Amino acid sequence: MDIMSILGFILAVALVLFGMTFDQEAMKLVLHNLRAFIDIPSMAITLGGTIGVMMLSFPSGAFKKIGKHLKIIIKPYKFDPEQSIEQIVELATEARMKGLLSLEDKLNEIDEPFMHNSLLLVVDSVDSEKVRQVMETELDQLDERHALDRGFYEKAASFAPAFGMIGTLVGLILMLGNMQDVNALAKGMATALITTLYGSLLANIVCLPVASKLKARHDEEFLCKQLVLEGVLAIQDGENPKFIEEKLYKLLPASRKKTDEDKNPVKEEGKQKKKSRRKNRKNEE
Repeated sequence: MDIMSILGFILAVALVLFGMTFDQEAMKLVLHNLRAFIDIPSMAITLGGTIGVMMLSFPSGAFKKIGKHLKIIIKPYKFDPEQSIEQIVELATEARMKGLLSLEDKLNEIDEPFMHNSLLLVVDSVDSEKVRQVMETELDQLDERHALDRGFYEKAASFAPAFGMIGTLVGLILMLGNMQDVNALAKGMATALITTLYGSLLANIVCLPVASKLKARHDEEFLCKQLVLEGVLAIQDGENPKFIEEKLYKLLPASRKKTDEDKNPVKEEGKQKKKSRRKNRKNEE
């Protein structure tokens, strides 16, 4: 479970509520201040308007994915590039020793569909160019599909403040049309201001963070599948497993690359001891 996502949302909401209810002079929370921020017409304009135009802009299937997307954010599938590399190197070693056909026995142990289907093509002796084409096409489709999913929330984030502004205009019209009625003036001003607040909150606490987190999840998955693509093609070409490992580690972003010490702690320790001996000799001289 992604605790950071849950804590981030709770923290954002809590601090907004704190700002609404905290009385700086009395130095305490005044909960009845929240009544000033509850306005049913403003909610109808902002939330209802945003949902309405989203229904106009996207098919029903996009709304059905909302639950799935929230699950991906809160309880994501963990994509581990290092584990993918380790698995590919193991398969490369098997293929190097026993031939590509030996991988057929390993297919049942592979749960990840992309790697399973790609290795199946290799075992079936499909030409390497065709294997690359199939894999790259699947990656392109994945990229496009995830971009459309993110676009759903990014579009909602642009609609919400727009309807907040519409609500502001409605409130101003009501206010200016009833300048003689003090109650109508106050109500119009409340609608004018609160709709903008609702639109900003909906965009910046819900829609944009969801789109951003989906992008992060996509990057994790896409990286692992890129490693699988290069690894499977290298296995098909019969490359050395050690070379494949080095090649795949170079594809990792700098923040995820292992240092020499992580890769070979014994070797690194030996280097440190040699440096220490040289330093001691210089001091003795």
